[in-house]
Amino acid sequence: MKMQSNDSYSTEVWQTMDAAHHIHAFVDQKKLNAEGPRVIVKGEGMYLWDSEGKRYLDGMSGLWCTQLGYGRRDLIEAASRQMEQLSYYNMFFHTTHPAVVELSELLFSLLPGRYSHVVYTNSGSESNEVLIRTVRRFWQVVGKPSKRIMIGRWNGYHGSTLAATAMGGMKFMHEMGGMLPDIAHIDEPYWYAHGGDMTPEEFGLRCARQLEEKILELGSDNVAGFVAEPFQGAGGMIFPPESYWPEIQRICRKYDVLLCADEVIGGFGRCGEWFAHQHFGFEPDTVSIAKGLTSGYVPMGGLVLSRRMAEALVEQGGVFAHGLTYSGHPVAAAVAIANLKALRDEQIVERVKTDTGPYLQRCLRELFSDHPLVGEIQGTGMVAALQLADDKATRKRFEKEDEISWRCRTLGFEEGVIIRSTLGRMIMAPALVASHAEIDELLDKTRRAMDRTAQSLGRG
Repeated sequence: MKMQSNDSYSTEVWQTMDAAHHIHAFVDQKKLNAEGPRVIVKGEGMYLWDSEGKRYLDGMSGLWCTQLGYGRRDLIEAASRQMEQLSYYNMFFHTTHPAVVELSELLFSLLPGRYSHVVYTNSGSESNEVLIRTVRRFWQVVGKPSKRIMIGRWNGYHGSTLAATAMGGMKFMHEMGGMLPDIAHIDEPYWYAHGGDMTPEEFGLRCARQLEEKILELGSDNVAGFVAEPFQGAGGMIFPPESYWPEIQRICRKYDVLLCADEVIGGFGRCGEWFAHQHFGFEPDTVSIAKGLTSGYVPMGGLVLSRRMAEALVEQGGVFAHGLTYSGHPVAAAVAIANLKALRDEQIVERVKTDTGPYLQRCLRELFSDHPLVGEIQGTGMVAALQLADDKATRKRFEKEDEISWRCRTLGFEEGVIIRSTLGRMIMAPALVASHAEIDELLDKTRRAMDRTAQSLGRG
């Protein structure tokens, strides 16, 4: 097909060309080809436009990443200036460059003082791939090479590369060739689904103490680290009971198991703190980052290390055989600098904590607490989940909850709002720059989608 200017293509032509060459993420490609994907052509602020001219309020920040929304001139100009000065150079051959040095200084000024070094990557999946090797290498360096096993959680998500898939706990991904040895899992702290007659506090402690049981089963001399998201993202925006994280930290310290926080979604202001582990009150040994680091404008991630780990690797470790062609890419670093300065200097993270985050959470509960489909509302800051329930009194979930939530998500697109469905939960994570009026629009359109879903079930 002869290439033309973008404006001259119809939606059907875009869809045909896409079907000819792309395999999309987490979708039945044959069905998508028959349906035709939505073609997004423009983004500005909180909004996206498709090739048919329809406007959507993006209630998911892309994939939890566009903290500053779309079209920020400061980020665009930072990328342009850096491309003109130094478009690319690697961090091999005993070299560095000013952009990555400045980014690191800025990053560690925002992190708690117990962290000192970072390995830059290009995505969250890569950050968690690097995590496994770095944790194992640390234990080799300090004389405990048998500590190799990583423990994750069922229904946790750490990326879609092989090792990240294995460390995550999504069984359907394991069944597609995504499992490796020296990986173990414990249950997720999903009280609404699995808590039974226990209080949330009791259930949180029970789930946390599964980690101690698993460590003793495997042998503490064999367990390298426990990895988890402070709140589960792709698994349904599930927030653990308050009793959970203090007990997890106690167990990790008792058995000298590294506590590894996957902050790919939770980092950079999402919970009203710079990092989600600060909101939940624990101190991990590693922090995996990506997404909000650049507000999604260019790919970049990283693995942040505690001083304990970094000092051992630097002072005793000799050569660490790791590296990525685009690690610390100068354009990505320049955009990350502009992004972090905006989040800091415009006091956006503080505003999420004291103003817009509480506003979103209060309005959610006022609007949905009595909704016929909603059994529980979870969230803090600019992240939230609506748990669908067939019977609120007994916490009974719908038999086909994934189909019902998918219907609601589809109706959301019809109403002009992008929210996400994960099994029986409707989830949202708007950009951190959302105004009260934009939050109102997000919730109003979500309510319309929920009401239409309820009506389709005869519960309107």
